Amino acid sequence: MSVPIIAIVGRPNVGKSTLFNRLLRGRKAIVDDTPGVTRDRLYGEFDWRGRHFILVDTGGFEAAPIGIMAQVRAQAEQAVAEADVILLLVDAKDGLTPADAEVAGLLRKAARRPILLVVNKVDAASQETLAAEFHRLGFEPVLPVSAEQGQGIGELLDAVASQVPEAEAPPQEPGAVTVAVIGHPNVGKSSLVNRFLGADRVLVSPEPGTTRDAVDTRFSYRGRDYILVDTAGIRAKGRIGRSVERYSVSRALAAVRRADVALILLDAVEGVTAQDTKIGGEAHEAGCASILVVNKWDLRAGDRDADAAYRLALQEQFKYLAYAPVAFVSALTGHRVMQLFRLIDAVAAERERRIRTPELNTVIQEAVARRPPPAERGRPVRIRYATQVGAKPPTFLCFATAGSPLHFSYLRYLENCLREAYGFRGTPIRLVVRGRG
Repeated sequence: MSVPIIAIVGRPNVGKSTLFNRLLRGRKAIVDDTPGVTRDRLYGEFDWRGRHFILVDTGGFEAAPIGIMAQVRAQAEQAVAEADVILLLVDAKDGLTPADAEVAGLLRKAARRPILLVVNKVDAASQETLAAEFHRLGFEPVLPVSAEQGQGIGELLDAVASQVPEAEAPPQEPGAVTVAVIGHPNVGKSSLVNRFLGADRVLVSPEPGTTRDAVDTRFSYRGRDYILVDTAGIRAKGRIGRSVERYSVSRALAAVRRADVALILLDAVEGVTAQDTKIGGEAHEAGCASILVVNKWDLRAGDRDADAAYRLALQEQFKYLAYAPVAFVSALTGHRVMQLFRLIDAVAAERERRIRTPELNTVIQEAVARRPPPAERGRPVRIRYATQVGAKPPTFLCFATAGSPLHFSYLRYLENCLREAYGFRGTPIRLVVRGRG
């Protein structure tokens, strides 16, 4: 049997994301007092009494939703359809509302799995009477909890575990490649992810800022596993408004820091912007491999010189990402989209590359012989020895006779020599020089 999936559903602002974060023991979903903050469905994994579960946070069910809220409801309905256990969350302090009754009715019709009624915001034992009226919804048991305070969480998890048979431990799988899709708002990130998956897994809307959380989706293609991370659009700091958007941006940057590969999405029509270069800098500093992906290329199809002109602009604007390959795609039409996986595999492998110490020292010493390091106070500087001390990204430690750090231009020279010898296409390189002091 597969790992059980637990879906949290309910009307807006009853504390679904707070419960999600409590069960995952960390702040993964955005929590805010504004109803409707969670839009996409979010996945997380947790263990309870030696068992493994997948947890899904959803947007709120609303009566007669229109526009983007209709997509939110569709996302929640998909979560219900794939769940093994459904947690219907209600708010004890608000009492039983018509919206709660409507969600309960929808679940009775749609759900084929056990439904546990969870009464949230019962912050003390003396308040458990607040849960009594929810028995009218006809679900048993009724479980009072406080997602904020942690009250009743153990009892809730025991009830969840009792609803699904114990599964055998899943076989160990080789590590998946984590791919973060990043870029400024409305550049087509969610459309690209949906094109990868061939389904409307994440919301797509022309409204900038639709994606607020970093949404992880496991995906297999040609026998290899990937985790695609669709992130919120990264805006310039001065243009970040409400606290929810600030937190969304920080989540996007955190997604970059845990990614193996970043697809830096650019707009073929808009051209390279200052914000694009800042986003690329975040990926470079995070140490993940990078691919510059020019989206909406279908809109430039009639321009024969567009490819060369755009590449020239990229060389000018992304000098620090000269190692990153460039791809021209259209998420709308699918043009060259699936070819990206060849690049993803290639740069992910380069990021893990290790060089044997004797070979490394041969390359370094030949580089030093061609161009010695700048002298320090009139004395020549020698690099005695070099070794690779890490990967993801490749990191090299050089021992030198210098008492002060080598100039960045010389480090860049050594980096170029390593790339000439070994490639390292798509991945940053870290060079650390240790002097004698």
